[in-house]
Amino acid sequence: MPLQIKPLHPLFAAEASGLDLTKALNADEIRQINDAMNQYAVLVWKNQPLTMQEQLQFSQSFGPLDIGLKRIFKRPERLDDERLVDISNVEMSGQVAPRDSRKNLSSFANQLWHSDSSFMNPRAAYSILHSVIKPSWGGNTEFSDLRAAYDALTPEMKIELSTLKAEHFALHTRILLGDDAYTDDQKKEIPPAIWPLVDTHPGSGRKVLFVGVHAREVIGWPTAEGRIFLSDLLEHATQRQFVYTHNWDVGDTVMWDNRSTVHRGRRFDIMERRELRRTTINDEPDAIVH
Repeated sequence: MPLQIKPLHPLFAAEASGLDLTKALNADEIRQINDAMNQYAVLVWKNQPLTMQEQLQFSQSFGPLDIGLKRIFKRPERLDDERLVDISNVEMSGQVAPRDSRKNLSSFANQLWHSDSSFMNPRAAYSILHSVIKPSWGGNTEFSDLRAAYDALTPEMKIELSTLKAEHFALHTRILLGDDAYTDDQKKEIPPAIWPLVDTHPGSGRKVLFVGVHAREVIGWPTAEGRIFLSDLLEHATQRQFVYTHNWDVGDTVMWDNRSTVHRGRRFDIMERRELRRTTINDEPDAIVH
């Protein structure tokens, strides 16, 4: 059965069905998904529980996987494969982490608008997040369309942005949240990445306002001025008309393009168990068929 699509938002995001994600995809099925991603940027797959190995198999269909911030933290992980990112409030022991634990710092950082691994070069192309256990309330994920955000800029702002670049730093969100206990070696593990504030998405050819909370300065600008400007741009990019909210059910798999969206998790009871697994695909031009 071919891929079936049902739009979920006037601008982007769609529910995808018709394919069994637990099975290896053929070349035509991969092409169909890439085409849909280029158009919708966010695809939601309902009621397809995946094992860890099935999620890895599905993800590897789209390119090489990356471990992101694990390069810095280098600590024991609860999941079997380091390419699986544990988006949870659960410690190695299997118990819910205390409210003030370092494990929960990631949960709070994820509540800021960001694109995964924008602080790396290559950055992330797709992310794939699978729901395992959901809390009784909250914990939704919001996505915002950076293509629509660019389209809505004034002509004057488009001209001003056309030559500007921003530096993205891996630990910027952690430091913003009061966690600055990092060694010089940790800070150097992932050098800052520089990206244009206006980019062109390689699959759709559309212009993108590439902002997010990992961006910490505008190249060539005073720090204070640049950070206020970046804050204003992110506020513009995440206006409600650009946002799709996903309400999770166990077994949902959501796939999004980090080059054309930002996302954030929403608040939930941090003392109530919540588990998701994420895989992240590197943006390597030869890996993803556009």
